[in-house]
Amino acid sequence: MGKGGKADEKVESETRLPNYYDWEQVKQHSSSTDKWIVIENEVYNITEWSRRHPGGTKVISHYAGQDGTEAFRAFHNNVDYVKKYLKPLHVGTIDPKARLSRKDDEMRKDFEELRKTARAMGLFKPSILFFIFGVAHILFCEFLAYYVIATWGIGWLPYTISVLFYTVAQSQMGWTQHDYGHASVIGRRKFERPLHSFLIGFVKGAGADWWSHMHYQHHAKPNVINKDPDVRMEMLFVLGEKMPVKIAKKNAAKGKTMPYNWQHHYFFLLGPPLLFPVYFQFMTFRHTITRRQWMDLFWMMVCYTKILYLYTPYLGVLGTVGFFFLIRLLESHWFTWVSQSNHIVMAVEEDQDRPWLAAQLSATCDIEKSLFNDWFTGHLNFQIEHHLFPTMPRHNLHRIQPLAKSLCEKHGVPSTSEIAAV
Repeated sequence: MGKGGKADEKVESETRLPNYYDWEQVKQHSSSTDKWIVIENEVYNITEWSRRHPGGTKVISHYAGQDGTEAFRAFHNNVDYVKKYLKPLHVGTIDPKARLSRKDDEMRKDFEELRKTARAMGLFKPSILFFIFGVAHILFCEFLAYYVIATWGIGWLPYTISVLFYTVAQSQMGWTQHDYGHASVIGRRKFERPLHSFLIGFVKGAGADWWSHMHYQHHAKPNVINKDPDVRMEMLFVLGEKMPVKIAKKNAAKGKTMPYNWQHHYFFLLGPPLLFPVYFQFMTFRHTITRRQWMDLFWMMVCYTKILYLYTPYLGVLGTVGFFFLIRLLESHWFTWVSQSNHIVMAVEEDQDRPWLAAQLSATCDIEKSLFNDWFTGHLNFQIEHHLFPTMPRHNLHRIQPLAKSLCEKHGVPSTSEIAAV
């Protein structure tokens, strides 16, 4: 009798139909205390698990109540390996009828075919020599910065040359650590994470976990108000057509005023000087300490100890701090110039829950290819292609550009390119 009951229960559990949901039902689970996400038509409850998400809680939470399939594929090199962690979170399946009624499905399918084509072309395979040379030329520039002052003293000419060499090292490491942060050098995050921590910490004095926390959000929802940290600057600046209206209403309700109509005059007086030397410097330490990222903190402290040890004998403590502040200031202008060219000129708006192709193209544009532009921007002059395929090694981005343009033309998605006068 008892055995028969257990057998009946087993048959019932095996024949039970899955829980079906439509898209409207999924959208209802998009709050901070109730988060569902859809991946490959399967529905997962990530409310509690999002706190343990290796890429950070915010980046996955930005897709709560939405289809995160394309983002999931874009961020993970080995999706089959990652899927095994999703099984305990499974709560149901998207109703087959709801799948048929969804708009832009053809665009999603065509983009997935483009991804498969890119893999077949070997565009996700890195050139190890390329990245070795990249790190080597950065360390060489950092060495030259010290060598010039140690050899010729602190006169205005050697001081200026040293600052320029160190600025190049810092800026170029910004692009190189970016490669390791996206796991596009080796392809395995568990190996690239410690390398990323070392490079960004030892050379730039910043935390890898802080960078990932900020940058992955930017990639997940580029130029999206309240989701992309890169456009969260309403205290001083407003961008696009939607943000000024929203902030004006918000400030009016609170009786606040800000002369945004003068921002084109004060941008370069406040933006770059505050971005790297002040804001990033404070936020990277705050994040690293509060999140207890002790390995990141170790390499950051090694960086600042190195700088003080090498330059204090020639510049003094205050002189060394001023030397590093000046480098940060120049690096900040360099970074701002590149990011402005690639993103700020595009749409800044609320989350439209678009397919990956349309969402990335609305917020990114390319800059003309040249040897100098490739070097100056760290190949992020191919910003469209990088956002479409964030784990693709940057030296291959130009090869996918013609295919990406063809796909955009097929679906009527504007593809913007600029001729940069740099």
